[in-house]
Amino acid sequence: MSTPEKPVAKSLRDRFSNPLIISLLLAAMTLTVYWPAHNCGFIDYDDPIYFYKNKHVLSGLTPENIVWAFSSIDKDAPTWHPLTWISLMIDADLFDKNPSGPHLVNLLFHAANVVLLFLLLRLITRRFWPCAVTAALFGLHPLHVESVAWISERKDVLSLFFGLLALNFYARFVEDPKLQTSKSRIFYFLTLTMFACGLMSKPLLVTLPFVMLLLDFWPLKRFKDPTVRRLLLEKIPFFFLSAIDCIITVFAQEKGNAVATLSRFPPGMRIENTFVSYARYLEKTFWPFSFANPYPHPGWWPVWLVILSAALFLVCSIAAIYFVKKFPFAFVGWFWFAGTFVPMIGLVQVGGAAMADRYTYLPLIGIFIVLAWMGAAAFDRFKFFRPAIVIFTLLIFAGLSFRTRDQIRYWQNDGTLFSHAMAVTKNNYVAAVNLGTWYSKQGDTKKTLDCYDRALRMNPNDPSVLFDVGNAFAKLGLWDEAIHDYRGALQFAPADASADILNNLGLALAQEQQFAEAQTNFEAALKIDPKLPGAHNNLATILFRRGNYTEAAQHFYKALEETPDNPQILVNLGETLLHLGKIDAAKQCYEEAVQLAPDNVKFRKRLQFIQQHSN
Repeated sequence: MSTPEKPVAKSLRDRFSNPLIISLLLAAMTLTVYWPAHNCGFIDYDDPIYFYKNKHVLSGLTPENIVWAFSSIDKDAPTWHPLTWISLMIDADLFDKNPSGPHLVNLLFHAANVVLLFLLLRLITRRFWPCAVTAALFGLHPLHVESVAWISERKDVLSLFFGLLALNFYARFVEDPKLQTSKSRIFYFLTLTMFACGLMSKPLLVTLPFVMLLLDFWPLKRFKDPTVRRLLLEKIPFFFLSAIDCIITVFAQEKGNAVATLSRFPPGMRIENTFVSYARYLEKTFWPFSFANPYPHPGWWPVWLVILSAALFLVCSIAAIYFVKKFPFAFVGWFWFAGTFVPMIGLVQVGGAAMADRYTYLPLIGIFIVLAWMGAAAFDRFKFFRPAIVIFTLLIFAGLSFRTRDQIRYWQNDGTLFSHAMAVTKNNYVAAVNLGTWYSKQGDTKKTLDCYDRALRMNPNDPSVLFDVGNAFAKLGLWDEAIHDYRGALQFAPADASADILNNLGLALAQEQQFAEAQTNFEAALKIDPKLPGAHNNLATILFRRGNYTEAAQHFYKALEETPDNPQILVNLGETLLHLGKIDAAKQCYEEAVQLAPDNVKFRKRLQFIQQHSN
C-alpha cells in the first residue's frame, strides 16, 4: 500500500508547476541577471546612427518621422526596419538622450521574450520543466548580451518579440484540427500580422516560416501525407513576405555598400567561413568565453580547421536525421539552429566581420531545445540520477548568470568594449580604430596614436585612420606630422569624400604660415561640400590675412548662414567690415556678438572702441 502524498509537498509541486508563477520567476531571474546593462552608456559603434545623433529619432514620434521610418533607408544603417526606428523614437520621447532608458527597454523586451518562449513551448509540447529550462537557458546565456546591452540591437529583441508572438498565435491556430472556424482564421491573421511586424523590426526573421514547418513536424505532429500539401499552402503568405523583405534588404544593403564584393570575399572563402562559424558558435555556446565585437575576418581559414568544422556540421546533421524517430526534438532543434543561421552565416557577406554574437539570438533556441529535452529524457529514464541532474542544471544556470554579469561590464563604454575585443582577438582592425577614437575623446593622445598605429599596421592605406592620426597630431600641435598624414589620407580617399581632410589640411598649413596652399585646400573642400561646417570661416580667415577683405566678408556671411549664433564669426565679420570702411555694419556685428556672449570682455571693449570712434 503506497504512502499518501503529503499535502504540503503536493501544494509546493502544484505551485511550482503553475505557468504564471514560472513566467514571473523567469522574468525576474532574467531582469536580475541583466540589470547592470541599464547602466551602460552609448557605444559609438552604430549608436550615433541609431539614436543619439539621429535627428529623426531624437525629435520623437511625429507623423513626419513615421513617414521617414517607413519610406527611407539610412545609408549608414542600410536595413529597412521601420518599427525599430519607431520604438527608438518613443524612447527619445520618454527618456530624451539618457542611455539608461533605451537599455531598460531592451532588457524588458528580452525578459518578455523569455516568457513568450516558455509559453510557446509549453503550449505546443504540453511539457513543463523542459520548457522552463529552455527559456532559462535562452534568458541567461551570455551570447545574448550583445543583443540586450547594445542600444543599436533593439532590432534583435524587438523582432524576436514579434516572432515569438507570431509562433504563439500559430500554436493557437493549429489547435483547431479543421482550421475552418472563425477563431482559427483570426489566429492565422494574427500570426501573419506579427510576422510582418517582426520583419519590419529586423529582416533576419525571414526564416520563421521554416521554423513553423519544423514545429509542424515536432511537437505538433502535423506531417501526415494528407496534410503536407496543406502545410505548405498555409505557409505561402509567410514565404511571400519573407521574399519581399529579402528583396528590400538586398536593395538597402547595396545602397549602403554593406554587401562585400566577391573580389574581397570569394565564394570559397565564404563557404569556409560558414562551416567554421557554425563550429565557433557551438563552441561559444558550450564554452561562453572570449566574446568580442567585432570578430575580424581572417580571410582563408586553416585547412584542418575547415575540415573539422565541416565534419562536425555534417555529423550533427546526419545524427539528427538518423535518430529523427527516436529523438524528434533533436532533429527540430538542430535544424532550427542550422537553418535560422543561413541569412547571417556568411554566404552573403555583410561588412567585414566573420561572425557576431547578436546573430545567435534566434538560432540558439534550437540548441537549448535539444539540451533541455535530452535532460528531460535522462531525468525520466534514470530515476537514481535525478538529484544530480537537478543540481547540475542549477549549477549551469548559476554559471551562465555569473558569466553574463561579467560580459555586461565590457559594454559600459567604447573603452571597455574594444580593449576587451583587442585582448581576445588578433588583428582586430575595427576595434583598434574605435578604441583609438575613444581615447581621443578622453584626451589621451598617446594611447590614441598607439591604437591608430596598430590599425595602420593592419591596413596602412585607410584614409579615415590616416585622417584621425592627423587630427591627433594636430591636437598635440605637431603640424608637420599632421600635414604628412592628412596628405596621406588624401592620397587614398575618394575624391567626393575628402572635404573634411582638405579642410583640416588647410588648418594645419595655416598654422605653418603656408597661407596660399591653405587657401587652395579650403577652396577645394568647399567645391566638394559647399556647406561644410567651418570651411567658409576658415577660408575667410585666410583671405582676411592675405588682405582680400571683400571675398573674406562674403565667406564670413556664408559661414553665418551655417551657424548664425556663432559670436566669433560675427566678430570676424565685424573686423573685416571695419577694413572695408563699413563701420555701422561692423558695429552691428559686434552688438550681436555681445548679445550672444555677454561675458566676453574682449568683445565688449572692442564694441566700445568702435562706438567711440564712430560718433
